[in-house]
Amino acid sequence: MKKILCILLSLLLVLLNGCSSDTGNIRFGAAGVGGMYYTFANSFTGILSKENENYSYEVKNTAGSTANIRLLSNHYIDLAIAQADLIQDAYEGTGAFDGNICKDYSAIAGLYTEACQIVVRADSSIHSLNDLQGKTISIYSLDDLQGKHISIGASESGTERNAKEILAATGLTSRLVQTENYDYTQAANQLSNHEIDAFFCTAGTKTTIIEELAKECPIRLLSLNETCLKKLMASSPSYIHYTIPANTYTGQDKEVTTIGVKSILLASDDLSEDTVNIITKALFEHNKDLQYATSLNLALNETSATKDITLPFHKGAASYYKEKKITVSTK
Repeated sequence: MKKILCILLSLLLVLLNGCSSDTGNIRFGAAGVGGMYYTFANSFTGILSKENENYSYEVKNTAGSTANIRLLSNHYIDLAIAQADLIQDAYEGTGAFDGNICKDYSAIAGLYTEACQIVVRADSSIHSLNDLQGKTISIYSLDDLQGKHISIGASESGTERNAKEILAATGLTSRLVQTENYDYTQAANQLSNHEIDAFFCTAGTKTTIIEELAKECPIRLLSLNETCLKKLMASSPSYIHYTIPANTYTGQDKEVTTIGVKSILLASDDLSEDTVNIITKALFEHNKDLQYATSLNLALNETSATKDITLPFHKGAASYYKEKKITVSTK
């Protein structure tokens, strides 16, 4: 009888271990240095490490939202942040995912709104998106257009997706502008050295790399016109009208009109309910600490963090919200 009980206990332990990837080391996909995902990930994992010494946290540099979703779906990372528009694409296998459905992850919370920011040097002649278009030097061929040189963000980033949609909505095709896939640090250095004319950056404000660049050389942020805004918001329910207040960045004396998209904290479905409950609780209990550490507008509360999120929540997050008398959908 004792032998049978031992065998049953061993089988139970195997089954329990197979239900979760909680191995003591949790990998957080954080995009590139200089963006707010990276800043947030490092600040949050520092807090989590103090909250629970049973786990260690490893911040991973990635290309951004699209890459984070793929990595989560393929079990290479355990936590990540991604843009709401790309998460919707991943669940449906549309847009950047083009028939490849990516799942096996769930929501923890909506974090903050990311602004689509277009940065140029203040001493340039570029004051609007139309100024990025090349000028015809020959009446015989469109190949003679000399368009501005623009970074649209790292490949597989949310910035790349937003940049392409903004350029398309403005009619700036690849025949009219020259685009490159630089990460934020590369793009800032290239703009500072006059090697590109503009770069896109979709991130929470005040974005670290933009502020550091503004201190080094005067910059200007471009606004989107009303026609472009209407096209973009009609193309995706995840887009909202967003205003970057004047003086957000050094030397920026005018408000900027653009689009915004919500960032969402995601967890692998392999993480246990208890683990994600701890992570969710820490997020709200240390909201002010995160705001001070990141310069983000993280006025988080449980109601706003669960609003307008269409994908299922992780059971660990749902159990935390239930304690706060908020019901969310799970798988």
